[in-house]
Amino acid sequence: MEPKDYLKDISEIKQLMNKSSRFISLSGLSGILAGIYAIIGAAVAYWLVMNYSNGTLLLNGEIFRWILLDLALVALFSIITAVIITTRKAKKQGEKIWDGTSRRLVFNFLIPLVSGGLYILIILNQQKYGQTGALMLIFYGLALINASKYSIGNIRYLGFIEILLGLISAVIPGYGFWIWVLGFGVMHIIYGTWMYLKHDSKE
Repeated sequence: MEPKDYLKDISEIKQLMNKSSRFISLSGLSGILAGIYAIIGAAVAYWLVMNYSNGTLLLNGEIFRWILLDLALVALFSIITAVIITTRKAKKQGEKIWDGTSRRLVFNFLIPLVSGGLYILIILNQQKYGQTGALMLIFYGLALINASKYSIGNIRYLGFIEILLGLISAVIPGYGFWIWVLGFGVMHIIYGTWMYLKHDSKE
């Protein structure tokens, strides 16, 4: 057997091992759309505050409840979009959408995310509102890093960026809204585009 045949076999074995240990059907397009949803949701929240609260958000008022609903809808649409696009891509690649690898991916992603979400709800109930945006970015970043070992490893870099933005937001809370838009909106679009060009466009 020639050396090039050995290299080919090694490459094929490596690809099989990668597929068996990582869920590779995530699509950059879902990241782009999630970023767009976040920017639209942020625009709606900004409009509500500026037009119905005179530029000041009363955190125990009706507008705040509408903003929470707005955030929930952004998350819901992002999840639904990701599931639809990922399922379509997995079928196209002949892969299972729900197997041991994808279960580990979801489980490891949800541990920091659910823990952070519950913590944020607790402090909101205690009327401690100042660091909410920073905590959302930090826990989301931790969730991405925790799940990265079961998916395309590059998502951990997005996780590092989200954590960094969360820490910056904690230091300068007056810019928390815009940093939130940067983290969940702009960075998702940039990273999703990069993933799409690197992985999806070649299929």
